[in-house]
Amino acid sequence: MFFACETEQDKDVNNKIRSLNVNGILPILGEKEINGKDTSYHTIPDYNFTNQYGEAVNPNTFKDAIYIVDYFFTSCPTICPKVKEQELRVFEKFKDRKDVYLLSVSVDPTYDTVERLAWYVDKLEIPKSNWHLVTGDKDFIYEIAEDFFHIAQEDPDAPGGFNHDGRLILVDKNKRIRSFCDGLDEKDVDRFMLDVQMLLDEK
Repeated sequence: MFFACETEQDKDVNNKIRSLNVNGILPILGEKEINGKDTSYHTIPDYNFTNQYGEAVNPNTFKDAIYIVDYFFTSCPTICPKVKEQELRVFEKFKDRKDVYLLSVSVDPTYDTVERLAWYVDKLEIPKSNWHLVTGDKDFIYEIAEDFFHIAQEDPDAPGGFNHDGRLILVDKNKRIRSFCDGLDEKDVDRFMLDVQMLLDEK
């Protein structure tokens, strides 16, 4: 299960991206349109966030690189600390690569200011590197979550007041989603790291 509380909407998203690599080739996940011999795949739309250093983060930040996306919030009392433990493993494995980034998007941008994100980075002992923890316009963050195959909702009944998931999503150089994992499952994260390497090895 990817969610602290999996809803029917969550299940629909999980089913949409359930397919993983086949014969050592990562699929392109999500809906696609076929027009004759041409196939159009789901791609991540443009966005503009601000990271823990007050720097703009947009698709150009990840030009010629792949990146891993998660949704979180710094005051999360449940899954986020556990997901971040696993994400730190991913970071350590690929931290010396110039073509692998991590993008953590806050579901609570009102509280998670630039200063708060900087504090959180210090708490996790992340050096200034290729990991961007970002804030931005709340409505847009919630809207684009679906494009990232994430769930982001305010929910007074959810722990901490937000319904979100523990997925890590892998985005390729063409802004297409290629793999995912349950960030709460160490073995699934191990498999995911192999997928990241597989994508790096693609020609």
